[in-house]
Amino acid sequence: MLKNKTDDYINKELLHFVTVGSVDDGKSTLIGRLLYDSKSIVEDQLMAIWQASEKRGDTNVNLALLTDALGAEQEQGITIDVAYRYFTTQKRKFIISDTPGHIQYTRNMITGASTADIALILIDARKGVVEQTRRHSLIVSMLKIQHLVVCVNKMDLVDYREDIFELIRSNFNNYLSGLDFLNSIFIPICALNGDNVVNPSVKMPWYKGGSLINLLENISISRDENLTDGRFPVQYVLRSNDGFHDYLAYAGRVAGGVFKAGDKVMVLPSKQITKISSIDFYESNVEEAFPPMSVSMRFADDLEVNRGDMIVREDSIPEISKEFDVMLCWCNVKKLVPGAKYVLKHTTREVHCYIKDLLYIIDVNTRRKIEGIQEVGLNDIARVSIKTLQPLFFDKYKVNRATGSIILIDELTNETVGAGMII
Repeated sequence: MLKNKTDDYINKELLHFVTVGSVDDGKSTLIGRLLYDSKSIVEDQLMAIWQASEKRGDTNVNLALLTDALGAEQEQGITIDVAYRYFTTQKRKFIISDTPGHIQYTRNMITGASTADIALILIDARKGVVEQTRRHSLIVSMLKIQHLVVCVNKMDLVDYREDIFELIRSNFNNYLSGLDFLNSIFIPICALNGDNVVNPSVKMPWYKGGSLINLLENISISRDENLTDGRFPVQYVLRSNDGFHDYLAYAGRVAGGVFKAGDKVMVLPSKQITKISSIDFYESNVEEAFPPMSVSMRFADDLEVNRGDMIVREDSIPEISKEFDVMLCWCNVKKLVPGAKYVLKHTTREVHCYIKDLLYIIDVNTRRKIEGIQEVGLNDIARVSIKTLQPLFFDKYKVNRATGSIILIDELTNETVGAGMII
């Protein structure tokens, strides 16, 4: 019986969703409600949350404390870092990324959203669409998340009025019409009381859609891994000699395509050609590897391969260049200016670079391009030209999320200052 239950869990489809939106729109409370009503909270966790709620003076259990794990977050009542939670239902397994709403933690929001299948954006029914709502939806669109679920929260504070929900839906749809989503679905909810979260609400009979958990269990998601172009950034070189056998393999995570034992491959940047002799996955050999498997490959020839190199196919070589444009989310108080130098991290490769040109900033409220700029400030979204000292092997972000994304690091502080998508 235990084996059957384990097999059922392993075979369930995994869905990763992220919660985004402005501060105090109820993201952490919504996740707490999902976990509570789906009975995904163990008894000792629930007891600890009750005790923390009483200590704070809350009259009811504060479900937001399930995700606001940091002491600073509990004291301030806000989310600072990204909190990850896991739960399962009869139909699916879920990974939740609860991201901060404060503008100064935008880079943490980007981290939490970068690998998600679906974005849940929360809107306070009293406030409607605000600037941070637009900023987060724009970033989510840039990150190529295809599905957007708009949860109009705190409907209890506007007497569950349909006209307020419809006004918010109309206003936000006008903004979303210019963004690249496969679909956007609106749900009126009250996360605090559980209306339309796991159970349908009797207080909003005018809403004919299903609950949020019903949507999450049944929405069709298409994984956007590129299974055509082989991409394997080398993360580690594994070498050992026990006196009887020499072992040399190259470990990393498959970023694109399907690799099979016997395949002819090319190593970048050297452009050496070899064949894959075997692929190791955990403690056994596998016939093939595909995204996002972490494997080690052994080659038929003894080549000079290093961390940061990339294994590809001869017939689908990525772009190789020292110059390219990115859509950059700037995450540092120190402004970005032309000529500024940074360390650029791309897959497993790090190179030095400088900012060649600033092309324009996007106004998050109107999506209008502002050209002729001299600097990029904190939380701005801008198109910039970058030049690296050594060539990168990359794809456009729309072709491959893993090989089309970069981050910029301040060499002195080792702080991540920007995240970009190659266009």
